Amino acid sequence: RMIVVLQFMAFCLALVSTVFLIVATWTDCWMVSADDSLEVSQKCRGLWWECVTNAQDGIRTCDQYDSILAEHPLKIVLTQALMITADILASFALIILVFGLNFVKFMKEEPHIKLRMCYMAGFIFGIGGIPGMIGSVWYAVDVYVERATLVLQNVFLGIHYEFGWSCWLGMAGSTGCFLASIVLTCCLYIFR
Repeated sequence: RMIVVLQFMAFCLALVSTVFLIVATWTDCWMVSADDSLEVSQKCRGLWWECVTNAQDGIRTCDQYDSILAEHPLKIVLTQALMITADILASFALIILVFGLNFVKFMKEEPHIKLRMCYMAGFIFGIGGIPGMIGSVWYAVDVYVERATLVLQNVFLGIHYEFGWSCWLGMAGSTGCFLASIVLTCCLYIFR
């Protein structure tokens, strides 16, 4: 049946997207150093800590930011809040979706309730994708603006940053949440 295929597809997409969002939030490469000179180390900045990897021996050292109560740049604080919100909403939606799937034996005799659970999960995925996308894109734009400002002011620090794989992962996870939302709401409605 088409509805089971759509549910399975949405579940796989939702699972991968949720994992991407969580990994993006808790990894350290939102900004990566992109130096033109012969740099011996690569710096990555995340939402929670900054790491330096030595290119010669591969030794990696990380410094955690000061306590959560300390003053941090707005970019960091807002992105942390948005990504944690996206993680919570996507995880909650994934749990609801699991119970709403037709091939899960939970409430097998109530197909209408299970379908409503899928719709609800889709709605929550759509809402959860919003803070994830805002946080990821805003962080990326801020990195770009910071770099462009230094170039315009002719400030050469010898090192500049580009957005790293954690930022891309956040964008991919958010996009996946939106796609899962579309499949769970629109497509399930059409094929019900």
